Amino acid sequence: MKPIPLILSFLPLIAFSLLARLLPAADFGVAALVPAVIAAIAMVAVRPAWPPKIINACSLLLFTALTVAGFTSGTGHDRWLATWAGAGVALVIGLVIVALIPVMPFTEQFARQSTPAAYWGSPTFKRINRVLSTGWGLAIVAIGLSRLAAAAIDQHAASHRLTDLLLGTAVPVVIIVYMLKFTKSYPDRVTGKEG
Repeated sequence: MKPIPLILSFLPLIAFSLLARLLPAADFGVAALVPAVIAAIAMVAVRPAWPPKIINACSLLLFTALTVAGFTSGTGHDRWLATWAGAGVALVIGLVIVALIPVMPFTEQFARQSTPAAYWGSPTFKRINRVLSTGWGLAIVAIGLSRLAAAAIDQHAASHRLTDLLLGTAVPVVIIVYMLKFTKSYPDRVTGKEG
């Protein structure tokens, strides 16, 4: 599986996580618009463009909805959205990935780009993609829960910088780095054992 298309597909979530935390709450619409545009670019750039990749379509829908909410809501709503939407988006994307595993593991769409069609129906190919998609889905849910905990603690703590740095940044980065390494190594481990 080529890592660049996969990374490009997660770029909207990463961009939103950063922008929603760095921009003032009043700019929430912009924080959501940028990842919506990135998701649209990813839908076109990741080949084949049709059918669209599950993760890209989900990101485009979520960030478009958040863009509309950000530009049409009042200041009070912007602050609420800026606080909770980062966690909510990660939870939704993670749960969509997990829910779609029996239908089409999202990694299978990417794996088909570098795997000959003759192997697409093999039990090994299916198992590898179910495991990878389960891992990514649970990892994204864990990132959402970590961001949710950071936001909740932020609401009740006088000083939240360390908690936000740890739960809002460090934990998500560690999870993503681990999953990228796992995604690269797992297929070789499985096929190496069977080959």
